[in-house]
Amino acid sequence: MSETEHPDFDAEREHIERAYARLDLSRSAAESITDNVESHAGGTHQARYERDVLADKVRSRLEDLDIGDQSLVFGRIDLEGDEYFHIGRVAVFDEDRNPLVVDWRAPIAESFYRATGRQTMGLRRRRHFITRLRELLGIEDEHFDADRVPSTSGLKGERTLIASLEGARSGRLGDIVGTIQGEQDEIIRADQHGIVLVQGGPGTGKTVVALHRAAYLLYTHRFPMAGQGVLVIGPNRLFLTYIEQVLPSLGEVGVELAVLGDFVPDTRIRGADADGVARIKGDLNMAKVLRRALRQRERPLAEDLVIAYGVQRLRLTVEQSRELIATTRRRSRFHNHGRKFFVEGFYAALAASGRYEVEIEELIDNLESTEAVRMALERMWPVLSPTELLHDLYGSKALLKAAGGEWFGDAIEALHIPRSDHSEVIWTSHDVPLLDEAYQLLGPRSGKTSEHELRTYGHIVIDEAQDLSPMQLQMIARRSLNGSMTIVGDIAQATSAWAHDGWDSVLKHLPTHKGVETRELTVGYRLPGPLIDLAATVLAKAMPGLTPPVAVRADGDPPRFVVTSPERFGTDLAAAIATEREAIGSGNIAVIAATGAVEDISGFLTDAGIEHGLAYAGALEREVSIIPVSMVKGIEIDAAIVIEPDSIVAQEPQGMRSLYVAITRATRRLTIIDTGNTAQVLHT
Repeated sequence: MSETEHPDFDAEREHIERAYARLDLSRSAAESITDNVESHAGGTHQARYERDVLADKVRSRLEDLDIGDQSLVFGRIDLEGDEYFHIGRVAVFDEDRNPLVVDWRAPIAESFYRATGRQTMGLRRRRHFITRLRELLGIEDEHFDADRVPSTSGLKGERTLIASLEGARSGRLGDIVGTIQGEQDEIIRADQHGIVLVQGGPGTGKTVVALHRAAYLLYTHRFPMAGQGVLVIGPNRLFLTYIEQVLPSLGEVGVELAVLGDFVPDTRIRGADADGVARIKGDLNMAKVLRRALRQRERPLAEDLVIAYGVQRLRLTVEQSRELIATTRRRSRFHNHGRKFFVEGFYAALAASGRYEVEIEELIDNLESTEAVRMALERMWPVLSPTELLHDLYGSKALLKAAGGEWFGDAIEALHIPRSDHSEVIWTSHDVPLLDEAYQLLGPRSGKTSEHELRTYGHIVIDEAQDLSPMQLQMIARRSLNGSMTIVGDIAQATSAWAHDGWDSVLKHLPTHKGVETRELTVGYRLPGPLIDLAATVLAKAMPGLTPPVAVRADGDPPRFVVTSPERFGTDLAAAIATEREAIGSGNIAVIAATGAVEDISGFLTDAGIEHGLAYAGALEREVSIIPVSMVKGIEIDAAIVIEPDSIVAQEPQGMRSLYVAITRATRRLTIIDTGNTAQVLHT
């Protein structure tokens, strides 16, 4: 029987068409209200306020109803008896307010994802729809009666799932709302409180599960979570671009996507430090170093300050300056806020030192612009920005040693960089938590503590958490309102300078007072069997004892090995890209290499006339992209071309784990290009 010969095909097609018609009608109604509201101006303050509130609600509703090119309806559940519900992306009702489509996050939809032959959850049938845009292409049924038991594979909607996995990639992560499997749904619908930690190997869907969980929590706990905010933290900007369409496709546009650098304003962040420097900057003792460095900027006078004022001399002694600094430290929570208290004490002490009465306000007017006073105040209690504090510290080996020698010895001098204009410095990703820590110590330059209120979130999703340093984790932890987090990653893919060997070393830096629930995703949906087999070989060397995911698709193209020479490298790379283009059709191709080789590879492709994107310029937006292995984590592509595995192992921190990341990106095909040694690390 063909897909369209299903006995219910016409009825289901008509139902889907009716649901789309009602969705379009709802959108038109919301748009007309928006036009009507925006066409009215003026009126009382109350009237303007009410219009603004109404406009916000209507815009929010329009966002909920905007599903783009995604399928509206993807399934149906038939309960024991005659009751049934269609499951879809958003809720849609008929003219009598009867549900045509139930939102996938609603409690009644849980059985669509969870029911099994042993635990039917009241279902007698589960139906999956295979669709393209608004068109119904096929129907797949799973029965839960005694005579017809669902597939023993354990997969829900197996044909629908496989069809979605084998489709070409668009360069952006898509949602899995129509094909969520049981182990994934348990994570998505887990309790809001505390930390949900998800360990998952390549292709197990941990990232997309975390994003669906964010959408589910916002739906289930709309109040107060919409006001508290949901934050998703990714490892780099390329990754955020890759995932940015998932939540809007699920009707949630209020979730904030960020890298850690977004939380340090007015700075330029690019690149990373060498392994040894990154280890120092990521150590929690750096918080103590910064506190000591700041104390070093709060310095008593070297000698008594004497100022001629009329017929008398005013004096601030060294001991008085020391006492004033100590008093200000006790009074002020933030350094910059303390400047006001310090200046008040400074002028009061000067006024009190005179033989004749001195008006403090008059004293300030007369002295505040004098060089001696300005230099004295700058020495004792300067107003600082985080970049000034950190750049001044980095600019002196003596200051570094004085502030950090107790914890790092001479190694702290590796942070030294020549001083320049601090506003022109390009900071690394490892400087970000230090700048954030400095801001917590300094406060705003204006001295207004209200400007220093830290933005916190009701739920935080952390992706690729296995690579974060203690300082980075502490930076995230202070932004958690109540300890509610979803943490996803794969210990086997820990490749940074602070690569963790287990989750305990990550969790000890996060708020765990409301408990930790640990889950593991074990099924590999992305990689076909032959690529999982190769990955298992590398995993055994990278992290002995860990088990690779079980591939859903046992079949698939085996990895190709291309042996070349330095002289023929460009020609053979171009030929490999041509081969992949022919094999995958409209899919995307990524050339993955050690970080230092990207520029040379780009030159080869340019010489060959092959248009391509780079990690910071058009990656994933073009058919061919060059991505350093340090930035490719979490991304999936149709065909991956991995350059020089031995070089990746030799040049990257955690080299074998980096290679494991590189060879586990492809959903369909993998090619290894090597110059003469047949990629020894993959065979020995």
